Amino acid sequence: MIAAPSFDAPLADHPQAALLDNSGAAFADEPLYPPLCRLIARSAGLLELLDAAPPTQRLPNLILAALHYQVLQAGSANGLGGWYASVGGTRSPDDPALPAALAAFANAHATALRELIATRRTQTNEIGRCTALKPALDEIARHHGPRLALFDFGCSAGLNLAVDRYRCDYRGDASGGLPCRVVGAAPEALEAPPSWTLAARCGVDQATIDVQDEDALRWLMACLWPSDAPRRGRLAMAVAETRALRPAVIQAEDGMAVLERWLDELPAGVVPVLFNSWVLFYFAPADLAAHVTRVQRLVQQRGLLWLSAEGAQHNQPLAPELALATTPVPGEPGTSPANQTFWLLTEPGPEVPQTRLLARSHPHGAWLEWRG
Repeated sequence: MIAAPSFDAPLADHPQAALLDNSGAAFADEPLYPPLCRLIARSAGLLELLDAAPPTQRLPNLILAALHYQVLQAGSANGLGGWYASVGGTRSPDDPALPAALAAFANAHATALRELIATRRTQTNEIGRCTALKPALDEIARHHGPRLALFDFGCSAGLNLAVDRYRCDYRGDASGGLPCRVVGAAPEALEAPPSWTLAARCGVDQATIDVQDEDALRWLMACLWPSDAPRRGRLAMAVAETRALRPAVIQAEDGMAVLERWLDELPAGVVPVLFNSWVLFYFAPADLAAHVTRVQRLVQQRGLLWLSAEGAQHNQPLAPELALATTPVPGEPGTSPANQTFWLLTEPGPEVPQTRLLARSHPHGAWLEWRG
């Protein structure tokens, strides 16, 4: 049985305890998650559930998503659901009943939680990032040509492959589009229709999501913050667009092998673009180094363009000479350096690939600072 944890207790004796305890800044936009993380960090029983995950997935987001999934499946604001706005819960994160409710819920659903943690991966598939993806593709089209082919590495359900179908509003107005506040000078032709067309689009993931499968979509919803209603609305809109578009979404352990076959099959005159967003975060250091080498070879030898949208730490190996400053963002108080996304474009060079910084953004596209 999992005992009710206490905020006053010491950290549990577990390798992930400190990670959970220090993850509050990553959830600045979700008031429920920092206290949940602190409680999980003090519960050996809850942390043992996380042991069911592969080593690279033993992260706060995974256990939080598993809990949220079970709450969504129950569909009730009773019990732990009383703290989840996504099912109508209104209880405050400061409510002293939270520790007991968390333990009771975990005990009641321990088997299901362990199975989710063992078999699922965190997959937000956040289409808000298209507010930066669109101007990045505009930049690519200006320099390389307007007929693009987009390959989404770590695509989840492939929702970002419909980037040309979403309307972005850079005045921050969420009425019917993806809102984004531009920090500093705006990129060229930001509000104009896309200057490019997608002649081909494909995605690959080790654990794909079928947009026709309601249970799979519940997992995507579970990976969102419970109190973020706009993101839930964006997800529903993106699912509808993707169902109509039906892009190729392939499940494979070796996504790079799929990419190489895709490159072989592209028609002449098309500019291939490899895109990843918050995927390199899950690579072990040695695997990341090998991945960077493999992609850079394709850039130089096959003319692939690589658009990598990641945190500073995981994008730095692409271009060690670039300074990815995580300084505060003008006009965006409280921006966590750990959550800033850097958009790097790697292109073929005279002898070796060349990488430049196009932008930095909020991880979910709420703001954009263009550097390109």
